[in-house]
Amino acid sequence: MDANARLEEPISGWRNARGEGSLSDVYRSIPVARTGPIWRRAAAFVGPGYLVAVGYMDPGNWATSLAGGSRFGYTLLVVALVSNIMAIILQSLCARLAIASGRDLAQACRDAFPKPVAFGLWLLAEIAIIATDIAEVVGTAIGLNLIFGIPLEIGVVITALDVFLILYLQKLGFRWIEAFIMTLLGVIAVCFAIQIALADPDWGAVILGFAPTTEIVTNPEMLYLALGILGATVMPHNLYLLSTTEQIQASGAK
Repeated sequence: MDANARLEEPISGWRNARGEGSLSDVYRSIPVARTGPIWRRAAAFVGPGYLVAVGYMDPGNWATSLAGGSRFGYTLLVVALVSNIMAIILQSLCARLAIASGRDLAQACRDAFPKPVAFGLWLLAEIAIIATDIAEVVGTAIGLNLIFGIPLEIGVVITALDVFLILYLQKLGFRWIEAFIMTLLGVIAVCFAIQIALADPDWGAVILGFAPTTEIVTNPEMLYLALGILGATVMPHNLYLLSTTEQIQASGAK
């Protein structure tokens, strides 16, 4: 088979040459309409973006940002800005990888690196997932306790039951999960806007907070919180999530 014939073949995953299916073959792709208004076709690709965005609303992110703001004012805003820029670049690269190659980040790492390296990356990803899940469960339990006075133990059980809700929505279709996540993000956005209005920040000081300062490096406490903000923003599990959702979405648009 010549090179032109190989290029014309549909690509559903880079491991097909070895007899292994890609993620879209193992699960399923999301159908995307090829006809209709431009806004409707573009809206079909908004869901994966919101699924990734919810990862930045985790309790760890809120906790580090609130701690940094309460102790050092607006000084660490530049760290949040740089961290978000780094996250945007990495997310864009993962999305391009999935759309262009037809495989997600995990598959690409497995194919590109030796087994010991791939095993190490898998182990680090599992640790990151466990650490994130602990923060999500504990954070939700604390939130239920603050709002409704529910004991932390019962709050943990309620949070664990959320998994079955997600599984049920997945049974109805992936679009239901996207709609559910987008609704939650809408509630968070409204609450955040209300909090900003009630706080009435000094906008001049906010703008100055985006200017870098050497104090972030020389002050150990400030550096510790800066690393926390960076780690809570540039999260490896979100990179795997975006590449996976984009890979499934891209296969459905073919």
